[in-house]
Order: sequence, then structure tokens, then C-alpha cells
Amino acid sequence: MKNWKEIIHHQTFRYIDHSTQTDIEGKPNTALTSFAVDDTLAISVSEETSPPVIRLWVHSKTIVLGIPDSRLPFIDSGMQFIEQNNYQAVVRNSGGLAVALDEGVLNISLIIPGGKNLSIYDCYEAMVRFIQAMFHDLTNDIKAYEIVGSYCPGDYDLSIGGRKFAGISQRRVKNGISVQIYLDVEGNSNQRAEVIREFYNKGKKNMKTSFTYPDVDPKVMGSLSELLGVALTVDDVKKRVVHTLKKLSEEIVEIPFQEEEIVNFKKRYKQMVKRNESN
Repeated sequence: MKNWKEIIHHQTFRYIDHSTQTDIEGKPNTALTSFAVDDTLAISVSEETSPPVIRLWVHSKTIVLGIPDSRLPFIDSGMQFIEQNNYQAVVRNSGGLAVALDEGVLNISLIIPGGKNLSIYDCYEAMVRFIQAMFHDLTNDIKAYEIVGSYCPGDYDLSIGGRKFAGISQRRVKNGISVQIYLDVEGNSNQRAEVIREFYNKGKKNMKTSFTYPDVDPKVMGSLSELLGVALTVDDVKKRVVHTLKKLSEEIVEIPFQEEEIVNFKKRYKQMVKRNESN
């Protein structure tokens, strides 16, 4: 496996904290806006009008669905269940399946150029290395492999002791790459998993489907606080992001959104809205 510096050669990073702020137009920062912002930044990085970016984002109760989720045979029943449990649903534009977000889940986007020469696996490895470095003082047991029974399962599930606390997805726009990870930091992981499990139960109803949806087992998942035995908060982990970024780079800058970025954001946001209306 490659280490961070074998993959990421940039020394200046743009840091953006959207975990408690509004979006780039001053509106409430929803998951729809977050995916549009990441696309916008991928374009800026691709066109070299922005250095690579580390962006943090947190949303209130949201189920982020993958495109296959939106094609469940009884999706209307699944969506009704989500709404009855006071979650909003958003269909993402990156890969993956259903994920539960709330104020105890920190999302990190690593947005870099290199779509033409960095493999998908290189980008996943970079994010894995970054997360391992963030928690190196607490554990050396963060592993990347698929956790069967987790929601949004994949080869780059991150786990401690065989229990998943994070999942990674990836999206490419022009030459820009957005590697997105959710970190289950604090709160009720079991409840999050139960909501996703019941969403699939309602949306599938034991019908055979050509696509294999996960059979979610809440016991194979946990929060970092639980798995590490340390009372971590989202704010604690945000500080670890900055500390790790300082160690892996030479300069961190905070750049206001430029006029062209606002134009691109409006276009990408409309695309996200249209995607969700058609699913």
C-alpha cells in the first residue's frame, strides 16, 4: 500500500469548514448543497484556480441514498419511512448506497487534481492514510476492507476490531477528484443502522432484485467514541483534521469563494435538485 506522500504531492491546501456554516450563498447548508459545493471545488482544482481542498461538513438527520437505492421496487414505502422518522432523503452524485448522517457524523472531502493520472484506488488509499494518521495516537487498528452487514459496504470500509465506523465514496469532475468520507464520531450508531435496515425492508419487501442490497446488521457498526473507548466529539475530530493536515503539508490557506465558483455552484446545485426530482 502507498503512503500519503506517494500519492499526494501538493504542499498547499485550502481549508473549508462548512460543519456549522451556511453554504457559499449564505443559505442553510444541506446535503444537496454539499454535493454541489464539492463539484464546484473539483472544477476549481481541475482548472488550477484553487489549490487542493480539505472540506468539512455536517448535516442534521439525512439519509444519503445511492442511485441504486432510488430504484428499489417499493421506494415510495422506504421514503415514507424515512420521512416518518424525521430524516430527509437526498440522492448523491457519487458512488455508494444509503448512509445515515446527523450531527454526530463528520464528513470530510479531499478534493485534488489528477483525474487523468491518479487511479481510483490511489485516491481511496490517500484518504485511508489520512484517517489513520488522524488517530495514530489512539489506535493502530484502523483497517480498510469490506464489512459484510454494514450499510454502504465497500472495499474501503474503515473499521476497528471488525466494526465499521466510516465509508468512502469518490466522484470525478473534469480533472478534479472529490474523495468523500463519513466518520461516525458520536451518538447512536445502532439507531442509524436500524433506520437504514428498515428502509431496505420497506423498500424491498423480500422481493428478488437484480441489484444486491445490503442486509444491514447494526452489530457490525459503531462510532469512533465507542470503538476507541474515548469520548470524542465532532469538534475534537475537526481539530485532528487540521493537526494532521499541518503535518502533511506546508501551508493551509482559507480562500473566499470566487465569483466563478458561485456561478459553477448555482449550475451544480440545479443539477442536484433535478437529479433528486427525477428519482
